[in-house]
Amino acid sequence: MNTNEIYQYLLTILPQDDLKQDEPLKNYTYIKVGGKADIFVTPSTYEDVQRVVRYAHEHQVPLTCVGYGSNVIIRDGGIRGITMSLVKLNSIHVSEHERTITAQSGAAIIDASRTALAHSLTGLEFACGIPGTVGGALYMNAGAYGGEISFVLAKAIAVTLQGEMYHLSREDFAFGYRQSSFASNHAIILEATFELEEGVYAAIKEKMDELTYLRESKQPLEYPSCGSVFKRPPQHFAGKLIQDSGLQGTKIGGVEVSTKHAGFMVNVSNGTAQDYIELITFVQTTVQQKFGVMLETEVKIIGEDNVAE
Repeated sequence: MNTNEIYQYLLTILPQDDLKQDEPLKNYTYIKVGGKADIFVTPSTYEDVQRVVRYAHEHQVPLTCVGYGSNVIIRDGGIRGITMSLVKLNSIHVSEHERTITAQSGAAIIDASRTALAHSLTGLEFACGIPGTVGGALYMNAGAYGGEISFVLAKAIAVTLQGEMYHLSREDFAFGYRQSSFASNHAIILEATFELEEGVYAAIKEKMDELTYLRESKQPLEYPSCGSVFKRPPQHFAGKLIQDSGLQGTKIGGVEVSTKHAGFMVNVSNGTAQDYIELITFVQTTVQQKFGVMLETEVKIIGEDNVAE
């Protein structure tokens, strides 16, 4: 694969401001780790997304889609082919008559929650502290404090890996715990419409303030982290298992199991992706030995271990 040829072609279909070579991906992840992207694109229209996807499909160029990087570990070798971020697709539109909010996939789910508050619409309060994009929230059926995306999502628009745009309704999403149809078919989400209820501004704000307090008091927000590292195992809580295994404060390289919340791993001292991966493996092994429970990662680990020669 000739990266320069791919870059030169993409220059013919994208503005130069939307296209970079050898871009450090640590600049786009919450935990500040990750190698370089061969080519990094930030399309600003649906048509440009389709053009990039079609090109990648037709020329068999690897294509990886990322959002805010809040729930991902990108390995230190970076990502080959094209890495596409949709953060420039970030508009949010409200239809008060229909009590819906339509948000593009690159918009922050927190901003969608705040927009709902501004229009006294209830249903997205749970998302007021989730640090990801709308697209990422759909992809993993994000949730917190008893709420999740599947409760409020009405419809969406996505692009297939062949570059064809299509519409989805509620029954098409195949939602489960931290999973959706997008995780299996790898379609690229363009926008989502949330169906909410009319509410009272003061009550909605009170709920959001309460959830914000809970998050700030319990989570280690003072350090870079990727949120909850592990999914909740059946009949257990990952954080409790890690805590009861005596693992809080365990450190590999610059990454540590948080002493504030055992379900989090924080980058306390210039940690690397490899530090994260080794610490995850150590925690999984220890918990399985002590309690017979294999923790499954909620965070997505992508990219290459080493830079291609």
